[in-house]
Amino acid sequence: MSKIIIKNEDELNGMRDAGRVAANIRVALAREIAPGVTTRELDLYARDMMEKSGCRSAFLNYPGPRRVPPFPSYTCISVNEEVVHGVAGSRRIDLGDIVSIDIGVVYKGFIGDNAMTVMVGVTNPRIIDLVRTSEKALENAIAQAVAGNRLSDISHAVESTVTPKGFSVVRDFVGHGVGRKMHEPPQIFNYGPPGKGPVLREGMTLAIEPMVNLGTHEVKTLSDGWTVVTRDGLPSVHVEHTVAVREGCAEILTLPDEENR
Repeated sequence: MSKIIIKNEDELNGMRDAGRVAANIRVALAREIAPGVTTRELDLYARDMMEKSGCRSAFLNYPGPRRVPPFPSYTCISVNEEVVHGVAGSRRIDLGDIVSIDIGVVYKGFIGDNAMTVMVGVTNPRIIDLVRTSEKALENAIAQAVAGNRLSDISHAVESTVTPKGFSVVRDFVGHGVGRKMHEPPQIFNYGPPGKGPVLREGMTLAIEPMVNLGTHEVKTLSDGWTVVTRDGLPSVHVEHTVAVREGCAEILTLPDEENR
């Protein structure tokens, strides 16, 4: 495993600023999600917010895998069966949908990366439970991101929250270290036993992002080369915060201004 980058206090301040900007855009975009709105309209709204905030998208033109064009959207917007990396387009939001919005920005040289899933008039209790369980899994995982723990303690916290409810954890995509680059070491799986992997040290910055499916954990990528969907077509939830490892309690770096007061 490549060396995990430790940030000094000046770098952490940069991460805090980038995280706050990304969180503010996430919250503002969530308020625009409503029946009839297209994912492209949401993406362009986020673009305008980024311009006003003095940042740029960390996703737009991100290099794709072999023979796949660069990512074409400012944000990742994934609806219902779409897990992650949803490409903005003509799809309209309907009542009863769940919409995952993943916002990554570059602000003054640092990355802010966060995601949430919005319920649009959802009444199905099983889907509501899917969203709430995923949020709880993220909360429990963040609680393990403290100095002295092992990396897999984070992973195990997600899986042990999700699987007792009968949901499944996506295995093909992971969380990651983050800093001046979008993807830094380490990879953070959302499953596995506790007590494994590197010891967490103060100053590590991690993007923790449970991806939780209503049905099977199996996924596939659509012909656009980016949009990942559940293989069984059932809904999926994606939630994420960037955190700094600290002694005793992790610091969430992607809190909006309204939660930082």
